[in-house]
Amino acid sequence: MTDYSESLIKSLSKKVKEYPRFSKVEIEKFCWMAVHEHKHGVLPSEYDIREIDEDLYLELLQEFK
Repeated sequence: MTDYSESLIKSLSKKVKEYPRFSKVEIEKFCWMAVHEHKHGVLPSEYDIREIDEDLYLELLQEFK
């Protein structure tokens, strides 16, 4: 597993909370969106299948658990 800087995780965590209609009930979706936006520079479209950094996603998700 890759070590990510604390500042990156905190930045993405903040971004997650700022998404419209943020809900902890759908935290997996919002973390995925943030990691996708971080990697590809844009929010995912409805049927976006581009890969994301799974390790980063899991580490970000851990911030909310």
